[in-house]
Order: sequence, then structure tokens, then C-alpha cells
Amino acid sequence: MFKYFASLTVMTAPRWLSDDEQQAWRSLTVVLTRLDEALDRQLQRDSGMPHAYYMILVMLSEADGRALRMSDLSTMTNYSQSRLSHAVARLEEKGWIRRERSPADKRGSIAVLTDVGFAALAEAAPGHVEEVRQRVFDPLTCDEVGQLRTICEKILSAL
Repeated sequence: MFKYFASLTVMTAPRWLSDDEQQAWRSLTVVLTRLDEALDRQLQRDSGMPHAYYMILVMLSEADGRALRMSDLSTMTNYSQSRLSHAVARLEEKGWIRRERSPADKRGSIAVLTDVGFAALAEAAPGHVEEVRQRVFDPLTCDEVGQLRTICEKILSAL
């Protein structure tokens, strides 16, 4: 009988957010949603691509040989394999990415940023950077930018 009770998990009371934590949490969720929407609108308007596609192109542009295994790209962009595969298919239609078989692993697939894709990224980047600057960095002081970085790194390490 004691063996049964020893295996039960003791439930503790929820650690509810304080008023300050609740306000900070709600502000953060609104900022993340509105920022993503603003960046997506700008990129769609000026470059005809969603923010998700822009991020895929960026990751590839920064990789050695402008190429990454699809599984690595999925991890870097935090997209499911299915979502990434769909996005890459659309980018292939535009001629911005091509897929190749991995020479090391015939089952693996590599996404490669084409010259046309790199040119599309280079054309989109100035407007995107300006939007990021206006929406995120212009309202902050230099000290606040450092604080933002520290806060984001702490949150990311907990994730």
C-alpha cells in the first residue's frame, strides 16, 4: 500500500503570476505577435515574400556554400519538416532555392540558395532592416538594447 502512495506525484499550488509579471507577459505576447505581423506585411508589400521565407533565405545565405541539410534548416528556423518542405517547394518554384541529395547520406536532402535567391534576399534586406530598426531599435537606448539582448538570451536558455 505504501508503495502505491510513494509513486503518486504531489500536486502543488500553481505559481500564479504577480500583477507586474502578468503585465510583462501580456506585453511580450502582444509585441511578438504585432512585430511578426509588421515584418511580414513589410516584406510582402515590398518584396513579395512572407517573413518565414525571408528567414529561410537568410539562414541559407549565412551557411557555408549557401547550403544546409533540410533537417538542420528545420531546426534553425524552428519549422516542422512538413512546413519547411512546403516553404522550400514554393521557393524552388521561384528559382530561389534548389534541393540536392546529400552526398554523405542519400536519404538526406540539402537546400541550396541559388544566385537568383541571393539576389532576391539582397533586394529585400534593406527594407527589412529598416523596418526592424524602426519597430525595435529606434525606440530603445543603447543600454536598453543591451538589456533586451540579455533578457532574450536568458529566456532562450530556459527554452
